[in-house]
Amino acid sequence: MRVILYTGKGGVGKTSVAAATALRAARDGHRTMLLSTDPAHSVADALDVEPQRGAFQHAGNLWVHEVDALSDLEANWARVHGYVTALLASQGVDEIVADELATPPGMGEVASLMWIRKYHLEQRFDVLVVDCAPTGETLQLLSFPEVARWWLNKVFPIQRGVMRIARPVLQPLVDMPLPKDEVFASIKDLLLDLDGTRAILTDPAMTSVRLVLNLEKMVIKEAQRAYTYLNLYEYQTDAVVVNRVIPPATGPAEAFMDGWRRSQAAYEEQVGASFGALPILRAPLFEREVVGDEMLLRLADAVFGEGDATAVMRQGRAERVVREGDEYVLVIDLPFVAKADVDLIQRDDELFIRVGPYKREITLPRVLARRRSVGARFDDGTLRVRFAAGDKIAAG
Repeated sequence: MRVILYTGKGGVGKTSVAAATALRAARDGHRTMLLSTDPAHSVADALDVEPQRGAFQHAGNLWVHEVDALSDLEANWARVHGYVTALLASQGVDEIVADELATPPGMGEVASLMWIRKYHLEQRFDVLVVDCAPTGETLQLLSFPEVARWWLNKVFPIQRGVMRIARPVLQPLVDMPLPKDEVFASIKDLLLDLDGTRAILTDPAMTSVRLVLNLEKMVIKEAQRAYTYLNLYEYQTDAVVVNRVIPPATGPAEAFMDGWRRSQAAYEEQVGASFGALPILRAPLFEREVVGDEMLLRLADAVFGEGDATAVMRQGRAERVVREGDEYVLVIDLPFVAKADVDLIQRDDELFIRVGPYKREITLPRVLARRRSVGARFDDGTLRVRFAAGDKIAAG
């Protein structure tokens, strides 16, 4: 199954581009699911249809699903939610407040993310087009599987084992409920689902992220940051869609748009220089609102021309290991980042990379885990960490 995720700053038209891509894929004969994980759903509005609960068939080969995160959360988080509610209530928290606090921030978005794995396992569709939340929320959402993997491998087995032994002794001595094994089982299922989702999202042959932007300074800056963080978490970006490009003037009545045209022309050069390695697709500012199948297909034709909207438009991973003489080098692409914004720490077989507010833990491949990092260099948006032969690095 082909998975295409669209994100961008709020208001740039990412929902329209996602819906247009899905319609185009369906028209080309692919069984297509258009999935919205944006809490402020607008896919149905873009298609000019009434929102419906759950997945529904829009037309021909196209299905639509605006995720009801609250319902999914209640179904997948019930046991853990019940335990946390009881825990808070035992400490004197009001029952209604305890029920609200029992759902951690971001869990609704996590429930939405796991639909990607569900549809992948079902194999009912050829293409899954995902209309994600605006970039900030999307980046936080896509970091969840990385965190889940760390908990699953490092913390969860210890906590579950300790609690299984200690619960019979401790429970009579404390005035709060201790988590039972079924609570840990529910947490493990959630973490496994997230880890499985990550495997799908980081498979460059299957999944791509596409950034939608307008030719405006703040929008371009946010797209650059998003591209950096997507590379950090090993998500492949295969295209940039420049939306709402003002067409050339056609008469005196449009002279008032000349200032906007000049501004866009300057930013067009910046986009080309910044994302030059990526295909840059363009769509004009249409003469009317892009709503409904007819206008969305016009948008798709403008963006993709005669090409395949579902194709992987750029191959290549942001992270790779290369051999240089007796040394191995871990290479990570981190464009648009200053050297001062990058921090590195190696502990045992793990490398921790912090870029701005985001941190990623990389479990080093075996060829690197037995080697000590002997230096790092950051040039032209590429981080190169060198590893020399020797004993395994000591913890610390």
